[in-house]
Amino acid sequence: MDSRTLPAVLLLLFGLTTAFAQTSAPGQACELKNGTSCEECLKNVTCLWCIKTKSCVTYPVKTILPPHALCPLNDARWGICWMNFQTLIITLAVLGGILIIAFIVCLFCCCKCENFGSKRFEAKMEKQANKTKTKQEERRAEMKQRHDDIRTKYGLRGQNPYSKFA
Repeated sequence: MDSRTLPAVLLLLFGLTTAFAQTSAPGQACELKNGTSCEECLKNVTCLWCIKTKSCVTYPVKTILPPHALCPLNDARWGICWMNFQTLIITLAVLGGILIIAFIVCLFCCCKCENFGSKRFEAKMEKQANKTKTKQEERRAEMKQRHDDIRTKYGLRGQNPYSKFA
């Protein structure tokens, strides 16, 4: 078996065993644990423990939050017994907000840093172009000076007879 497919197969098997490990009627399994403790109730992930009524009920998946008639959010426990549902929702909302803000800040910083880097690169290239242009102008001036020296040496410094045609 390929080493890349092995984790996928293991994940699929784990998911299937988790799905089949649940009882055939999870709604009834939750209500059967009414006389037990919160820890016993929450062993099944489909159950919700209400401290006010000390009852274990099936989590209402059709509504995202459990209705107040079923159990107030302050008294509802899901997943862990020591944190109420309201605190869990607030904590997850704050963490989600922090992640979104961090993502936006990182995105802004990356774009700004990229622009800063490109500006720095452009400045470097412009400086190099100016340096090359200056050297070229210096060489051109030296060549002109040398040509003028040669013209004076051989007496060609006077009026160019072809200048009137140019």
